[in-house]
Amino acid sequence: MLTLIRKYFYGDYGEIENGAPPAPPSREWPLWEVFIRSKQGLDHKHVGSLHATDAAMAIENARDVYTRRMEGVSIWVVESRHIHASNPDEAEALYDPANDKIYRHPTFYQLPDELKYM
Repeated sequence: MLTLIRKYFYGDYGEIENGAPPAPPSREWPLWEVFIRSKQGLDHKHVGSLHATDAAMAIENARDVYTRRMEGVSIWVVESRHIHASNPDEAEALYDPANDKIYRHPTFYQLPDELKYM
């Protein structure tokens, strides 16, 4: 009977030693990055991170945590393991090809005086 009770409460984690059950296996929820689009903005901004089991739970948790004052109109969540970033130490080599394309810089264009906010 004691064995059945142990299996019910502690699963298949093995025998109880010294009166304490062994620690269960690690089942940490994945980390999600949260982006919110505000009512005034056109783009989504990164507002933070949270742990959730799936995308639906991440959206619900993001709504509860990051839009408490009804300031958002759209929520994006992305699992952190799917985000890839460049290495800041390699920035010079990464952006080097843009330096030889000077025609992309706005220094070659003459703007009319009537155009004030460009």
